[in-house]
Amino acid sequence: MENLLPKLPVADWIDTFVAWLTSTFEVAFDGISEGLEVVVDSLVAVFAFIPSYIFIILLTLIAWKLANKKIALFTLVGLFLVDNLGYWEPMLDTLALVLSAVIISIIIGVPLGIWASQKNTVKQIVVPVLDFMQTMPAFVYLIPAIFFFNIGVVPGVVASVIFSMPPTIRLTILGVQQVPADITEATESFGSTTAQRLMKVQLPLAMPTIMAGINQSIMLALSMVVIAAMVGAPGLGADVYRAVTQIQIGRGFEAGLAIVVVAIILDRITQNLGTKKRGGI
Repeated sequence: MENLLPKLPVADWIDTFVAWLTSTFEVAFDGISEGLEVVVDSLVAVFAFIPSYIFIILLTLIAWKLANKKIALFTLVGLFLVDNLGYWEPMLDTLALVLSAVIISIIIGVPLGIWASQKNTVKQIVVPVLDFMQTMPAFVYLIPAIFFFNIGVVPGVVASVIFSMPPTIRLTILGVQQVPADITEATESFGSTTAQRLMKVQLPLAMPTIMAGINQSIMLALSMVVIAAMVGAPGLGADVYRAVTQIQIGRGFEAGLAIVVVAIILDRITQNLGTKKRGGI
């Protein structure tokens, strides 16, 4: 069936726009690329400087302090398993990539979520953008990331940030707006300013919900590690991708198991941290 209207040149428009961005903001993209490389390399250097057994003990103690004994035991056994299988260095690369993406998501997402929760106009603009970001296939983000930042860990971090940021923004908006109206009205009756009400009442009460958003961002960033490996990002994702392309089922399962261990540790720690904050309010 022939189209009654000519095809819109959407692909050409996007190509032209990306080419314009690349040429116009080349210096900015180079600066961002160098900055992200420094952040990721610094995290990897710090992690690698610590002997594996000390690193495992430290993470176990953190899990015990922030979560509970069961999570601490799983952290101890799981990380020893990762080390035993020979995936310690790739695991550190993956951890650095995920933490970099999550930190950027928090730095951008939480303030943007707070702003959108206070300004309905901002929310009406932000929510459709978040819908677009969450429904667009993750592979698509790699295409412009490669053009802007070449191949390596940087496009992987950028794609992970775009893919994992929406839950942090959405749940920050939700958490702040779900603070009971009577509490907000009481603070206003005592003459609190908007900033005082936000910092001393709304954000503390919304913190469990915000932590849930950060938890989801961590999980989404971890789900991107294999996709990021397609553009040269190092880590466990590269091992999984290499095993898939070479049909090495056992090796792929081992690397996937290491990703699962890291995901469960980060998930349970952040979940319990949010629960403790909720219980302390």
